[in-house]
Amino acid sequence: MKQIKLHIYFTVFMLLAAATLFAQQPKVETSIDSTRIKIGSQFNLTLKTTVDTAAKVNFPEGKNFGQLEVLESYPVDTVRKGAMYELVKKYGLTQFDSGRYVVPQLPVFINDTNIKTDSVAIEVTPVAVDTLQQKMYDIKDVATASGSNSFWIWLLAGIVVAAAIAFGVWWFIKKHKKPEVKEEEVHYTSPIEKATTQLKALESKSLLQKGAVKDYYSELTDIARTYIEEAIHIPAMESTTGELIEAMRNAVRRKNMKLTQETFEELEKVLRNADMVKFAKVRPVDFEIAEDRSRIEKTIVKIDQSIPEEKEEDEEHTLSWLEAQRKKEAMQKRKKKRIIIIVAAVVVLLTGLFFVGRAIALKAYGESSEQLLAGEWIKSAYGSPPIVIETPKVLIRQDVEKLYPENAMAIYKEMQVFSYGTLGGHFSVSVSTMRYKQEIDPDLARTAEGYIQVMEAAGSRDIIVKTEEFATPGGLQGLRAYGNMATPHPVTKQMQRMYYELLFFKQENGLQIVSIMYREGDEYGAQVLDRVKNSIEIYKLN
Repeated sequence: MKQIKLHIYFTVFMLLAAATLFAQQPKVETSIDSTRIKIGSQFNLTLKTTVDTAAKVNFPEGKNFGQLEVLESYPVDTVRKGAMYELVKKYGLTQFDSGRYVVPQLPVFINDTNIKTDSVAIEVTPVAVDTLQQKMYDIKDVATASGSNSFWIWLLAGIVVAAAIAFGVWWFIKKHKKPEVKEEEVHYTSPIEKATTQLKALESKSLLQKGAVKDYYSELTDIARTYIEEAIHIPAMESTTGELIEAMRNAVRRKNMKLTQETFEELEKVLRNADMVKFAKVRPVDFEIAEDRSRIEKTIVKIDQSIPEEKEEDEEHTLSWLEAQRKKEAMQKRKKKRIIIIVAAVVVLLTGLFFVGRAIALKAYGESSEQLLAGEWIKSAYGSPPIVIETPKVLIRQDVEKLYPENAMAIYKEMQVFSYGTLGGHFSVSVSTMRYKQEIDPDLARTAEGYIQVMEAAGSRDIIVKTEEFATPGGLQGLRAYGNMATPHPVTKQMQRMYYELLFFKQENGLQIVSIMYREGDEYGAQVLDRVKNSIEIYKLN
């Protein structure tokens, strides 16, 4: 009985130990972001595991996982979770043939343990081409395609808009500039005569009857300040009430003027009341307003009576002070004009730079694939033998003598190249037709290899090439080469991935080639490519 119990305990202990070991065995989670893709599209494979901080983990590497091509192996993302690390490894995979494929079990080494990942299935679907819906046209005569002047149009538009804005700014400033009131110039014999006349004119405006108490006090104190500035020669207009009273006291002492303390207090009281009206929105009663008007008039008279007769040097000092004031006002006016001119110039400059920059960008990169897809398309025939094709922009005839060396052109009787866009731009398409001088049966596969070599010479790298037979709706058999590559950016020269398709046809001792490219991952670029490719019409000439 005792032996049976020991056997049971031993069995339970072994089961618990096995469960513990199994629980401690690291696991690798396997997932993909899509189970169905189009030919050439990328999907992501993700491997995830959680290990302790001392563990050494090696994820699989290679150019192919089974029948799937590895486009990119991303760096491992590490997330710390307490005493553990969560490691996430991603791969970009693709396949250029339709069918059902399986990502096989992959080895992940954690320390010295080889752990196999789960296998996952992916379906690669072809691009559907409905040849029954394609309209059929007679072959057009060979014609020269008209060039696109969009660059110069945008440049001219930028200059015109910049000039229009400059004129608008000038017109706005001129229209809103306060007109100079050309009043009949009145000459006063003295500051006291001027102040007395202005006080009478203030009463004739009837501002109090209109309820404009603030305006009344502003003009009343401006008259007093102007008189003090012209009579005693202190900066009364730009001074606060306290600064004005202090400056007056200094001037009175300097000029030996006989002004009583009461006069200072009366003037200060009016100025304080005016400050309350202008800034605190206080409204004095009518008799207080009348008293302030009377105080100002009496103060001006008392100041004038206390001013001693000026000597010659005093007159010179007065004239120099007035001249300085006039120069100061003139400088302020010139400063305002300079600011307005600078602002207008900056606005014009920025506007011009925007339109010129846009024109340059369009010249270098072309319109975005989304804009091309939404725009008006053009269907035309290019080259000889002609290729009928629908494109978002008209294709421009290129000077083949500048594109190819002279020795390369020696074997051709005739060559024509038409294109839109630049290598590395948003989207590009080109059509080439050529006839040989001698009877030649060109090998399309070798022609495709030569075309790839031309792209490599232009700076493209890591070119992935797939080939298959291709037929036009008219039944002409050809070769399709497709894949992706790294191409230098037209401006920054940084490498970027491009998807391309090359279509090659041969007939009547000649070649016909269509090249289409767009930036990899651009969904609108893929739609533009499909529409262009599905529109190709090349008919047998025999």
